[in-house]
Amino acid sequence: MSRHDKVTKALQREISSIIHDELKDPRLGFVTITKVELSNDLRFAKVFFSVLGKEQDYKKTQEALDSASGFIKKLICERIALRFAPEIIFRDDHSVEYSVRIEEILNQIKKEETGEKEEEQDATKKISRRAKKK
Repeated sequence: MSRHDKVTKALQREISSIIHDELKDPRLGFVTITKVELSNDLRFAKVFFSVLGKEQDYKKTQEALDSASGFIKKLICERIALRFAPEIIFRDDHSVEYSVRIEEILNQIKKEETGEKEEEQDATKKISRRAKKK
């Protein structure tokens, strides 16, 4: 595992810990840090988060995280030994909702296919019954 990867994982772990344990902003919803993308020079970090709730909850959480980014950066400096603390940019991540939607669609397709198979089986049984009667 490269240094870049280690720092990325440490950032994700620490930012998640800071948000859950240190921040007391009422605008924060149920936040999950899903991914951190760190620049090669370790100076910029895009932090992706998801929120349990609606679009309005995402906006409120985005505002809260943006306003707390300086505080989070300060705590990261204290907790992780880096020459420079990365600039933190928060971005919402809708991939969890997207994957849930895809799963719903796949389940719906599966139900429709199962229904069609049952209809085909019923039709086959009717044909075989008719053939036996003759």
